[in-house]
Amino acid sequence: MKKAFVNDDCIGCGTCCAICPQVFRQDENDKAHATEGDCSQHLDSVLEAAAACPVNAIEVQ
Repeated sequence: MKKAFVNDDCIGCGTCCAICPQVFRQDENDKAHATEGDCSQHLDSVLEAAAACPVNAIEVQ
């Protein structure tokens, strides 16, 4: 099982949400959050979003 996390370094650019909307969402303050649960079925897109994050705010465990 893989889980994605967005840490407090998020600047709200929306890149992760554009790349993988199945896992990432922006809140009312435009900060990104990962959905709860296993993201294994979207792992390629999650890893692409993590690589594209300008502040390296996405962690996958």
